[in-house]
Amino acid sequence: MNIGAGFEISIRELAELVAELTGFEGRLRFDPTKPDGQPRRMLDTSRARQCFGFTSTTDFRTGLQRTIDWYRAHREGRA
Repeated sequence: MNIGAGFEISIRELAELVAELTGFEGRLRFDPTKPDGQPRRMLDTSRARQCFGFTSTTDFRTGLQRTIDWYRAHREGRA
């Protein structure tokens, strides 16, 4: 089961947020030859609520920052 944020976010907004939270100082580029790619994403969280009683208590930005921090802390020795 996928658990998402329960709100719609554009791929551009997500990429910009990841760049901000990681300190990426490069330029984000999007491929204009693929305009039919998925422009945004939203996962339905109602099933998690029904099946597990799960409701997120962490906002999206904080959860993403924690994920980035965890990855950075545990990436040693990975190629």
